[in-house]
Amino acid sequence: MPNPKRRHSKRRTSTRRAHDALKVPHLAECPNCHVKIRAHRACPHCGVYKGREVIEVVEA
Repeated sequence: MPNPKRRHSKRRTSTRRAHDALKVPHLAECPNCHVKIRAHRACPHCGVYKGREVIEVVEA
């Protein structure tokens, strides 16, 4: 297994890691209850997707 002959500089290492940061997920507004949710997913708050109820939500 090959090993590096010389260490990588701090600049080279940090340049490679520049894209490793976590990204904030894009949120859309539920048209039924106006809660921020991930796009193209059923709303966990009201259970509606594309104008119809797809999951039953139990009131706590």
